[in-house]
Amino acid sequence: MSATRPLPAATASAEPKQPRNYRVLLFALAAFVVLIDHISKRLIITRLPTGSAITVIPGVFRITHVLNTGAAFSMFAETTSPETVRNGLILFSIFAVIVVFAMLWNVARTLTPTAVALALILGGAIGNLYDRVRYHFVIDFIEIHIVHYHWPDFNIADSCICIGACLLLIEIFRPQTST
Repeated sequence: MSATRPLPAATASAEPKQPRNYRVLLFALAAFVVLIDHISKRLIITRLPTGSAITVIPGVFRITHVLNTGAAFSMFAETTSPETVRNGLILFSIFAVIVVFAMLWNVARTLTPTAVALALILGGAIGNLYDRVRYHFVIDFIEIHIVHYHWPDFNIADSCICIGACLLLIEIFRPQTST
């Protein structure tokens, strides 16, 4: 009489283990950025008249309500053809969103600073693109003064784009380790 023995556990799981895919998490981060950006801008629109400001830290930080019809740092805001600038910025933003989406799709299988950076940039780009399409301008509301320097007003989307860009720069200049 022979008894059947169970297979050892090692043979049962001999299939190669698939690496975890972080796409859902990273695209959720991008969506979270869009959501927080949208909520913060809605709060500004509904609670602070355009052109108004609330001082948070005197001489350093104010919450403002500024309408930015230009690009980053209000570049092209004083143009003689604002509709052309707006349409150009929308087209550029759509192109940027598509490129960053594709890049994130390719690197999002692993959780790296580059993947997080791209998720932040994607969320910020979509947040500002929404404003340009919906309102014909971007709502900025964070005003910073450092000593005698006045940083141009910005928003959550801009902050996420800048943080993402800084993460990418750190990745570029970080010494690479051999594996």
